[in-house]
Amino acid sequence: MTDISPRTLNMGTENSFVVLAKVNKLIAEGKPIISFCIGQPDFRTPENINQVAIKAINDGKSTYTASDGIPELKKAAADYFTKTRKVHVTPESVVVGSGGKPFIMYTIGSVTQPGQGHEVIFPNPGYPIYSSQTIAQGAKPVPLPLLEEKKYNFDMDDLKKKMNANTRLLILNSPQNPTGGVLSKDELYEIAEIVKPYPNCWVYSDEVYSELVFDGEFNSIVSVPGMQERTVIVDSSSKTFAMPGWRIGYAANEKLAPHLARWVTNTDSCATHLCQHAAVEALNHESSWAEVRKMKKVFDERRNIIVDGLNSIPGFRCLKPGGAFYAWPNVTEACEKLGCKDSEELRERILNETHVAVLSDNHFGTRNEGEGQHIRFSYATSTDHIKEGIARLKKWVEDNS
Repeated sequence: MTDISPRTLNMGTENSFVVLAKVNKLIAEGKPIISFCIGQPDFRTPENINQVAIKAINDGKSTYTASDGIPELKKAAADYFTKTRKVHVTPESVVVGSGGKPFIMYTIGSVTQPGQGHEVIFPNPGYPIYSSQTIAQGAKPVPLPLLEEKKYNFDMDDLKKKMNANTRLLILNSPQNPTGGVLSKDELYEIAEIVKPYPNCWVYSDEVYSELVFDGEFNSIVSVPGMQERTVIVDSSSKTFAMPGWRIGYAANEKLAPHLARWVTNTDSCATHLCQHAAVEALNHESSWAEVRKMKKVFDERRNIIVDGLNSIPGFRCLKPGGAFYAWPNVTEACEKLGCKDSEELRERILNETHVAVLSDNHFGTRNEGEGQHIRFSYATSTDHIKEGIARLKKWVEDNS
């Protein structure tokens, strides 16, 4: 019998999709599920984008493209990065991918080497692919705890302790999944000072929620003097334009661009041709951005509703997230009230007994010592669903504790 490689067997996954499969099974059985699992906008892609895609089909845009993307999209992304990150980004430094996610693998693979003890620091809790791809690429994962007392940012002294000569990549995610935390401009400058003494350390700045900062403005570490040349900035059309299934992302770094493009050649060949034209329309036209502003306004309204609702449930404590569309309540007291050993048991009981679907903190890394238990809600769902889901949870907790 042939064996499966250990790195494949040990590679993690994105459990939101695992939970979603069970949720869909329950829905198919007729259960009245309200799901807060998946982080994707519940809006239609703006119509002007759809129409460009239809035209691209009719115009025969079904061929391969250059691995790094069509020139029109590379320029549109470069112009967008230049405007929003306050640095000059050239089209030559941009690479287009099949969503933002592949660039995690491409970047780790480009800056680390298996068997050399190279380390990748990433936020914990955090997007699970950071850890799984670090392991798959043969590097050492180094989780960086996010702390409730710091509004789910990390302790700078802790980062200093974790940095060393083997550190090859620091992953930042702001606004952050799953906590909704946002790094401030001052914090980014402080991070830059910590990183600068380590010339072999790159920064991967995952900025796919950049257009969903509700309090203040979005800031990128790439705008800190001296950081652009060592930072890979990544954004995508998925969250911004309600285009998750179109699978278009864009990364920028002058030195790494040709190497990232080679990874694209070795994996996907290129991003889907017609979708690239749709992304050009998304980035370049005001009608798209008008829809983005409308979606952001709705997400902000939902943020207030869900945070107030969660804080009304006995045993739940929820900070107001600064960005993205996730709420990350501390449910340590609720677990105690309901006799649940941890957040995963609580999640399962919530699903089975209230038909409300959420994710638990163990889906986003290891639990940080002293931080208690948490579950994640995506409020990329309707206001009516948010209100109904909160009402079910509140009654259930009150009736069972």
